[in-house]
Amino acid sequence: MRKFTTAILTAVFMSFASCSSPSSEEVTQAVEEAAAPEYEMGFCADSLKVVEGKVKSGQFFSNLLGGLGMSQKDAYDLTMACDSVFDVRTLRVGNGYRAYYSIDTLKYLVYDRDRASSIVFACRPPYDAWVYEKPVSIESRYADVTINSSLWNDMRDAGVSPLLILSLSDIYAWTIDFFGLQKGDRFRVLYDEKICDGEVLAVDTVRYAVFTHGNEDLPMIMFDQKDGGNIWWNEKGESMRKAFLKAPLQYSRISSGFSYARKHPVTRKVQPHTGVDYAAPKGTPVMSIGDGTVTSVKYEGAGGNTVRIRHNSVYSTAYLHLSKYAKGLKAGQRVRQGEVIGYVGSTGRSTGPHLDFRVWKNGTPINPLKMESPPAEPIKDENRDMFEEAAAKYKARIDTIQARSFVEVLLDRI
Repeated sequence: MRKFTTAILTAVFMSFASCSSPSSEEVTQAVEEAAAPEYEMGFCADSLKVVEGKVKSGQFFSNLLGGLGMSQKDAYDLTMACDSVFDVRTLRVGNGYRAYYSIDTLKYLVYDRDRASSIVFACRPPYDAWVYEKPVSIESRYADVTINSSLWNDMRDAGVSPLLILSLSDIYAWTIDFFGLQKGDRFRVLYDEKICDGEVLAVDTVRYAVFTHGNEDLPMIMFDQKDGGNIWWNEKGESMRKAFLKAPLQYSRISSGFSYARKHPVTRKVQPHTGVDYAAPKGTPVMSIGDGTVTSVKYEGAGGNTVRIRHNSVYSTAYLHLSKYAKGLKAGQRVRQGEVIGYVGSTGRSTGPHLDFRVWKNGTPINPLKMESPPAEPIKDENRDMFEEAAAKYKARIDTIQARSFVEVLLDRI
């Protein structure tokens, strides 16, 4: 009996031993996979308690931290440690934050800088801060909208982001009067959107568009020649934009015109005013009227904060009395037409917020309101074949989408 039992136990043992067992590496890997913590924002939040909130009116970074349980000294030390990553003065009312606690100790603070990025603060020594960029995807879209009431309402009803309207109004600014659109006018657009957390952040690129008015089609093709200049063209390869914008900002009125005998509002003396004053609220964005190179960004006495731009060998412009310059703007920088270069202010010799805008042609001041905009350069000859190939590709894509939609409509009716 004992021999029989021993034989049975030996057989059972041998059967277990003969089964394939995981190697030590496989076991280690399985344990690591099962226990792998989440470090999405640069720290493990799995076991931490989260408290959410929004920045309140009148709240500073220091008292925000104080309200979350940090001492005044610790808050100061954290602020000093992160000043190269985050300027605490840019804290915005209404922006969200999340505080992460281990029991009652604040470990991390995540502040939503915008919809696509956050600042992560390590709230225990050694203090630190870093930027967390949320995943952003680029998704291709097609819109086909016929105007029945207004472009805004009809695009919204079609499920199209209003941001596309802003892009189209910019691209077609020299071709279409957007205040004069008529019922039956049609837009067909291929474009890309930036998506983050399911929300549209921006229209990334409008690649191809056709505006139809009556029996006339006005196509637009996006083609970048990599020269820092225009990227939107008609089907002939001509620029969709004229060389200069009609005005460098959205203004409420012209407070003073071009004159060689104007009585200065401050000095009360009669002297030349070789520019146009556009009255506008402080902080209104000021744009370059054309592609060009920044030649000067500095305070110029009576003119206050001033930006000067050379557009080519003939034309140059200046923008005076700015409250501040666009971030990072400097002499030698290349700017594009419509790019923000500063903001309306009242620096220098000024009686209130306005932009003093000046234009020179061959070194001589000219009246900006009477300036003839020179034609913009067409597609370069060496890029013509690639441009036509891109135009044909986009047109074929729209034709395919429309044909597919037509078939789907027929099938629905069967």
